[in-house]
Amino acid sequence: MRKLVISLLISFFAVAANAANKLDIHKPDLEKIKKETLDPRSKHTYAKLLNKFMSNDTIMTTEDFEYFYYGTLFQEDYDPYRPAYDQAELERVSPLYYKTSHSRAELEQMETYAKKALEDNPLDLVQLKNLIFVYEKKQKVNLAKIWKNKLNHLLLAIAQSGTGADPDNAWTVVYPKHEFEFLNISGLVVEGSEFQAPYYEKFNIKTKSEKDPSAYYFNLQPVLEQYYKKHPSER
Repeated sequence: MRKLVISLLISFFAVAANAANKLDIHKPDLEKIKKETLDPRSKHTYAKLLNKFMSNDTIMTTEDFEYFYYGTLFQEDYDPYRPAYDQAELERVSPLYYKTSHSRAELEQMETYAKKALEDNPLDLVQLKNLIFVYEKKQKVNLAKIWKNKLNHLLLAIAQSGTGADPDNAWTVVYPKHEFEFLNISGLVVEGSEFQAPYYEKFNIKTKSEKDPSAYYFNLQPVLEQYYKKHPSER
């Protein structure tokens, strides 16, 4: 899967460069995003964005992706700790991801699972990556480009939420597992993590030189707020 990660990174940074020559760093306005994604009259109504995202098209803007990603927090079925789709099937498919070559039947099995998992949770970054991998293996070039564009823009939404350099500039995610996945897809090696009250997660990074950051931070406040609203007894 290493070639896929490198390929995604090239496209990811190209998206960022084309967006504004540099990342437009800003904290997501979650109150505004909540209002617009729940308003059926808004162009950013979550259902509209979801339909656009699941289509084999690239009609979403960078702003659309930001509203789609963070608007997930406010959907009725949102669960930040939701289990993987069909765990038994995932266990059957998982060994295929580590093979260097695949039969057509194996690729079909991987594609079927990835699509079903994304129908269950469109923000499953791992299955987005796996779907792209299958499309590239099957030489479905246009579909691979379309879904790579979607994954790149989700990564961009996270990247623009901060710098990750310290708690005040922490990146904001909607699923805790996105923390590790974001760093992993970015080619960084995580050596460990620790929760820092009241709602930050610090990830220690294996560095190649003294100039490289040794840690990055994520902000879990929105995730925890939504979780405790639905599970008040667990506070």
